[in-house]
Formats: sequence, C-alpha cells, structure tokens
Amino acid sequence: MRLAEIETILLYLGISGLGIFVFFIIYDLAKQSKAGKFGTIILFTGLGLGLAAFLVKTVVLALMEP
Repeated sequence: MRLAEIETILLYLGISGLGIFVFFIIYDLAKQSKAGKFGTIILFTGLGLGLAAFLVKTVVLALMEP
C-alpha cells in the first residue's frame, strides 16, 4: 500500500469519527438541556445540517471533477 492510500483511508476514518462525535455532542446537548423529543429533533435538524452540508459539498465537488 502506498502512503497516499493510507493517508486517504485515515482521512476518511478521521472525518467519520468527527461526524460521529458531532452527533454525540448534539445528543448530549439535547439531554442536558432536557429538550424533549421535539427539541431534540430540532437540534439534530439545525445543527446536523451543518455537517450534512459539508458532506454534500464534498460529494458534489468529487462528482464535478473531470
């Protein structure tokens, strides 16, 4: 395996881990603030859209490359 392949795999693992950590932070925030079901959904929707936009941007840019 080449170094570039290892770096790519570790990059994807790191970004995935960061995404999971962000969702854990949102869940913990909802739990500590006693947001309830509706508040939790709003928190995941509002704060999760930032992460989703980053992922969509990455996919779109990868598809646009010649």
